[in-house]
Amino acid sequence: MNNIAELINKRRSVRTYDGRALDESIKEQLLSYANAIQNPFNIPVKFKFLDAKKDGLTCPVVSGTELYVGGKIENVLNASVAFGYSFEEFVLYAQSLGLGAVWLGGTMNRSAFEQAMELGENETMPCATPIGYTAKKMSIRETMMRKAIKADERLSFEELFYDGSFDTPLTKEKAGEFAEPLETVRLAPSAVNKQPWRVVVADDAAHFYLKRSKGFSHEGKLDMQMIDMGIALCHFALTAKETGLSINFVQDDPKLISNDDVEYIASYKLQ
Repeated sequence: MNNIAELINKRRSVRTYDGRALDESIKEQLLSYANAIQNPFNIPVKFKFLDAKKDGLTCPVVSGTELYVGGKIENVLNASVAFGYSFEEFVLYAQSLGLGAVWLGGTMNRSAFEQAMELGENETMPCATPIGYTAKKMSIRETMMRKAIKADERLSFEELFYDGSFDTPLTKEKAGEFAEPLETVRLAPSAVNKQPWRVVVADDAAHFYLKRSKGFSHEGKLDMQMIDMGIALCHFALTAKETGLSINFVQDDPKLISNDDVEYIASYKLQ
């Protein structure tokens, strides 16, 4: 998968498809890539194709495709972040093949999806995505949804990223070699477009924090904003790798905050 930054710049969530079926060779490519994805938490995500008619799946916001891909993961520490990382890499790969996708967490008959995924005793299916070719025109429902959540808007670079501490906003100019990876984090998708990630650049490292939004439950197995953090980490890591940065993933809280407003997640440090 090449041109990560370009893929991220061009991507959008696709809910309206043109009805064309995928060739078996494309499905094999997708599954082969998915099975090779590794996340920095070393928690495997298992991917599976699902058929809406065969499996009794419904999603009122999706039209024009019967094909879905679900992912399941063991319900352990860091599972939500790990899932977000791996599933977003899969979504980007699908896009690189000319396909559309959209993260689905709640707008589906979840029990049917979970049954079709054949969950093990300690497994969970956080999200799924339809897969297909993007229709030339969005449905009225999709257009209204995108408008409601301001899907094409993002917070500014300075609102999301900080220089040394949360007291000083970071500019693209001061971000240096982290500027492009951070810009792809800024453009990342998130549940209801809340963009909960915050990053402090200090001591040749990018420290990722979660700033929770009101109204998002994080009890039990489904933590959508932790999944969003995994998406952000994925964008940063893939872009950094493509731009030639040598980085190490660590979970070592630098203690840059003294309140409960944000939660430390992980860091990428320059080698």
